[in-house]
Amino acid sequence: MDCDKCGKPAKVHLTQLVGGKVKKVVLCNECAAETGVTDPTGFALADLLLGGGGEHGVATAIPRPPGQGRACPECGFTLDDLKRIRRFGCGACYEAFRDQVKDMIRGMHKGASHCGKVPDGLMEMRQRKLRLGELQERLDQAVTAENYEEAAGLRDEIRQIEESMANSETPS
Repeated sequence: MDCDKCGKPAKVHLTQLVGGKVKKVVLCNECAAETGVTDPTGFALADLLLGGGGEHGVATAIPRPPGQGRACPECGFTLDDLKRIRRFGCGACYEAFRDQVKDMIRGMHKGASHCGKVPDGLMEMRQRKLRLGELQERLDQAVTAENYEEAAGLRDEIRQIEESMANSETPS
């Protein structure tokens, strides 16, 4: 595939949904660097796709003024840059803009943090281990308080959970 700008072999392929339609641009390495594709603070694919004017209908990215406000100590990226480009400049940006971004993330996800998915069997095993820890703590307290009836009941419940865990770990 050839570069949309100069006709050399293309190495960079850009795709974006603009106005409900998929727009694609292919560029060679030189045109990609010249256009600013490799600089996240100065490049917006929408400008490239919608700006018009350039050779073969491809525009060069319009340089934008640096964002105002608090900046990331690693890359200099600002909150304005994040809002404009819709991505962070580096890994340190997550920490630098934690407070400002928390509401954005909460709106995108069910909570402010993402913990991923856990297989059912693994989650069940984790719940059992947590329950065992709680029961053991209560058993220790009951023995210390010399409440032997409660301690016996807790001991029996602990044994039952340990047996079910042993049975589930044994391959069938």
